[in-house]
Amino acid sequence: MSKFVICIDNSGNEASLIVGKVYETVEDSAAAKHAMLRVLDEDTSEPGGYLYSAGMFAELDLPEAVRRQLQHHRQAEVAYN
Repeated sequence: MSKFVICIDNSGNEASLIVGKVYETVEDSAAAKHAMLRVLDEDTSEPGGYLYSAGMFAELDLPEAVRRQLQHHRQAEVAYN
């Protein structure tokens, strides 16, 4: 199941991350061991997401209906680009 996070720090990644925006993550156990998250960011050219420091985000606990709606929006965004 995807997790959703909110960006709280985009230092050095201003073109790819927006502070206050909610992002979907992709499970990556190897990245997690290094305190990193694989995030589906503004650059939709990389469908597998990019690695960022986990400290740049806060995890969100969202209702299932909201998760589905965000995933649907992300899929539509990728299809459009």
